[in-house]
Amino acid sequence: MKKGTMHAVDFTTCSMNTVQWRLVRNIHSQSFIGVNYGELADNLPLPEYTASLIKSTSIGKVRLYSAADAGMISALADSGVEIVIAVTNGEIPVLAADAEAASQWVTSRVVPYYPNSNITLITVGDETMTMRDEGLISSLLPAMRNVKNALNEASLGNSIKVTTVNSMALLSHSDPPSFGSFNPELQDTVKELLLFLKDNESPFAINLYPMRAYASNPTPETLSFCLFQPSSARVDFGNSKNYTNMFDYQVDAVYSALRAMEFPDIEIVVAATGWPSRGDPNEVGPSILYAKAYNQNLVSHLRSLVGTPLMPGKSVDTFIYALYDADLKTGRASEQAFGLYKTDLTMAYDVGLAKPFQQVTTHAFTPVGVIVPEAAEAPQLKANFSLC
Repeated sequence: MKKGTMHAVDFTTCSMNTVQWRLVRNIHSQSFIGVNYGELADNLPLPEYTASLIKSTSIGKVRLYSAADAGMISALADSGVEIVIAVTNGEIPVLAADAEAASQWVTSRVVPYYPNSNITLITVGDETMTMRDEGLISSLLPAMRNVKNALNEASLGNSIKVTTVNSMALLSHSDPPSFGSFNPELQDTVKELLLFLKDNESPFAINLYPMRAYASNPTPETLSFCLFQPSSARVDFGNSKNYTNMFDYQVDAVYSALRAMEFPDIEIVVAATGWPSRGDPNEVGPSILYAKAYNQNLVSHLRSLVGTPLMPGKSVDTFIYALYDADLKTGRASEQAFGLYKTDLTMAYDVGLAKPFQQVTTHAFTPVGVIVPEAAEAPQLKANFSLC
């Protein structure tokens, strides 16, 4: 193919069109589809307006980045939406060192709102295990235990689970998925974490960003795989399983790592995944077209209930990052541009979350397609798309 030729993916002929999906969950929302809500933005709507927006969609869960957002927690009361609140990394040392501080944290951050606000999970720390901060890492499990004990003292331990959010950097191997394994340098700490999660029936939470795989290997084939375009399917040579997208590929790598540590029954939760709609000129990947394709196809894939090759027949609870852009966040421009909605409550782009999905029915799963550029042209085209 000559330089400059584009790969057009025609989904009307893709084999995935034969995949059927059935809505068997609550007709008003899907409990396996969540969204991340942060406050690093200008002109955020009032919490009650954001809560109304969420209730107008099929989003069934909301992840907050702290427990101090009393307005949003209260605004979601009596909505049925599950709420995840967080102990921030900065709070970990105090809660680890002082059980009474953990008790006060639960008393002030949880008890006043539950059960009207359906808090179901507390995340202690975000990617703490891979921060190379030995003091923080050593404080993580003690903080989690103290929070869990405080919940038990408040008779909430059976209703509200405790976990921590990890990054894919916790894995030393993830390709192919069947070879997934945790970093041996952290193996003892990971095992201690997994024992806690198993004993308390808590999930293993992880952030997954397939765009990073594309950024590290910016080929048309990798992009197609990341955007759920089955023209670039991969076979795991370790077990001959066929993969049609990077999301499943990474989720199953995590499952294999858990299985290798003899914890195959711990539930996996994708705490954050998404695709930025714009970025800096030198960034590979950010694009409003790619963001729409990734998130829309992710939602359709989750609704299909097909699952992954190693965990078929169920959808992993997944929180899309994010509800709004984070224009006050520092770093690359792409870090600010993951929002599904604008702060005027209109869609940034449509990924199929708006109601109605209000009847139990069967549909063909037809992923949205995009034009995948030649590798030599990808960065330039990416920059052009980012201006949309």
